[in-house]
Amino acid sequence: MTSQPSTPVSADRTMLGARVEALMPRTLADLAEIVAIPSIADERVVDPAECVRAAEWVRDAFRAEGVPVELELTPDGTYAVIGHRPGPLGAPTVLLYCHYDVQPILDEHEWITPPFQLTERGGRLYGRGSADCKGNLVAHLTALRALRDATPGAEAAQPTRASLEGDSPYPVGLIVVAEGSEEQGRASLDRYAEANPELFRQADVMLIQDGGNASHGLPTLTTTLRGAVDVIVTVSALEASVHSGMFGGAAPDPVAALVRMLATLRDEHGDVTVPGIAADQKWDGVPYDEQAFRSDAGMLNGTELLGSGSIAAQLWARPVITILGIDAPAVVGAVAAIQARAAAKLNLRVPPGEDPAQLRDALITHLQRVAPWGVQVETTAGELGYPFSADTSGPAFTLLSDALTEAYDGVTTVTSGHGGSIPLTTTLSKLNPRAEIMLLGVPDPESRIHSTNESVHPEEIRRIALGEALFLIRLGHA
Repeated sequence: MTSQPSTPVSADRTMLGARVEALMPRTLADLAEIVAIPSIADERVVDPAECVRAAEWVRDAFRAEGVPVELELTPDGTYAVIGHRPGPLGAPTVLLYCHYDVQPILDEHEWITPPFQLTERGGRLYGRGSADCKGNLVAHLTALRALRDATPGAEAAQPTRASLEGDSPYPVGLIVVAEGSEEQGRASLDRYAEANPELFRQADVMLIQDGGNASHGLPTLTTTLRGAVDVIVTVSALEASVHSGMFGGAAPDPVAALVRMLATLRDEHGDVTVPGIAADQKWDGVPYDEQAFRSDAGMLNGTELLGSGSIAAQLWARPVITILGIDAPAVVGAVAAIQARAAAKLNLRVPPGEDPAQLRDALITHLQRVAPWGVQVETTAGELGYPFSADTSGPAFTLLSDALTEAYDGVTTVTSGHGGSIPLTTTLSKLNPRAEIMLLGVPDPESRIHSTNESVHPEEIRRIALGEALFLIRLGHA
């Protein structure tokens, strides 16, 4: 996993490596600034002004590197930072994607250090969004800065009319897209792209920087993503809550009914057992070592792995239904009463090759069918997120793979699946089927994205930025 390069280090690797290394103090200062903005795209959690402040920070940062981006209002009311800078005549155009919004922080008391204050501990940098996805954002900026420094006469930060007509400080054309509500799953940028397809159709290559490495120090390109859809199920049985002693034993209990319904979603092995949802798919790619997975997931001693397939198959090739939350009285403050209603939010992950609408309908039908005691069941479903499979046969894929291998000092780039979802990739592939779409990123399993104490290793930012810069300069010269 730490093999040495078999050929001498290239001149561009030496030059860009030195430039990226020199830029890292600025990169980490930028990361601290943007992490300090609590850009959670949920007005119930954070004032929307914070997301606007983050969008303006991103806009100003890319403008300073000569990319004329603007704040573009998307259908859900959030702003994406989008812009296009043409490259030299005849050069390909590369779309650079990231998102600046972050997940809510969950329980603040579980954070060892303040979630919106970038803090170094044990060589890693902790803070919400440090890895997902603000670390990727600053990696993009660092790659562009390294390329501008490498281009004679590129000192002027702001683009002039002449430069936009052909004199570019970059070896390729650039489209920058920084999304503002990716973590909310509302597919707002998808709808924006569908309404404004011309820009996205100009890209020859798309770098979706929202993936991650299979392990720290192992460059990884993600080739498959699961789709996703959320379903909220509400169970009602009474006009109002009633005394559990006076009515318990005869009155239907919605919380108990909901528990019975949720228990039917998996069998004793943990496999999905909903009719109409296949759960026996295989994974033929890179495996996921059991001990590494146990460590990465933070599994407690004695806990068992779920599912009848390999770990990789369970994560990357099969569906899973996760209970995200349950509406029922909290233990603290609970009273002796049967509740009138209860609800749960379910997250269905859709494997590659499956239709999320069909799986959603199968889940809803199943919930209605297994509801006990005549309770009333209502369901609402969120946006459909489609799975994605990348085409790895194109020249840009090979070029990026080789560039990352050099950036990681000879560690061979691997391909991997990803259990998460980025529905935008499917939308972009439909709008522009000729473009090569590749997923990478700075997180590793230790990053704990979407959890408390999220972190990133600065070396991953440095190496991903270097790999991106090498890729762009070589793509432009190909």
